[in-house]
Amino acid sequence: MFNTPQADAILQELQVFPPDNPWNQVITNWPVHPDSKRIIASIGADKPLRYNADMGFILVPPNQPRVEVRLIGYADESDKGPYPLPASTPIEGWPADFQRNPKLRHLTLEEVQRDSAKLGGDRHAIVVDPVNRMLCEFYALRKTEAGWQASQASIFDLKSNHLRPTGWTSTDAAGLPIFPAVVRYDELQRGIVRHALRVTVVKTRRAFVAPTTHYASTRTNRELPRMGERFRLRQNFDLTGFSPEVRAILSALKTHGMFVADNGIDWAMSVAPDERIPVMHEELRRVKGSDFEVVVAP
Repeated sequence: MFNTPQADAILQELQVFPPDNPWNQVITNWPVHPDSKRIIASIGADKPLRYNADMGFILVPPNQPRVEVRLIGYADESDKGPYPLPASTPIEGWPADFQRNPKLRHLTLEEVQRDSAKLGGDRHAIVVDPVNRMLCEFYALRKTEAGWQASQASIFDLKSNHLRPTGWTSTDAAGLPIFPAVVRYDELQRGIVRHALRVTVVKTRRAFVAPTTHYASTRTNRELPRMGERFRLRQNFDLTGFSPEVRAILSALKTHGMFVADNGIDWAMSVAPDERIPVMHEELRRVKGSDFEVVVAP
């Protein structure tokens, strides 16, 4: 499981996509989008930066038994199984988001997998094979009496820059992988996050920009962000007074930025639901939308 010292040691050595992949690009000198201020205003210049303790994952060995998953939503835009999906696969938010909620802390992983409390939601699930450097991600994953089912399944080769087919979704509406964007405990312990992050916004445009492959909106207002729009924290934003963990995140937002990856809460990033990561809400809320700028590839 991602929230263990064993996983930390593996993740420290794992190369997630090639160094020249968009997730790993340094964007400190990229030009600002000509409509940057209007795009940010459409999301909320005064709204605070937020995060969700949502995207957990599990590491599996290369001989992990493969199982069938019944695809009930986007089967025609899914990568076919069977998949190396272990019985202990965490569902989005497990465990920290459940443990910190007095109404949910009684739930077991099995109950969360089966959605016994009928919470619904996106129910993302992520499985990483670090030896073969392969990634499987699922949308709306649920364990049933007949076995696993999901709305969508995506497979990514972490050794390659290959994108999903144009027009295809993934477990994220933008067609992107989620795992490369997640802020992890081992990164915060080292004090450096060496990749771009993902962010959600309420309103997006009916358009996408590389490396994304899919949009999820009917709106055509050009002041709205496209899927894949890249935001960068202003270089002159003062990091003084922030904790080491938050400084690591904000430094990454200056160096690598964040992609619009899905529709959701405005300015909300993804952090692993790891109980070892301190609660950072109050600190991050000191950062506002106006502290960002939209950038474009040179």
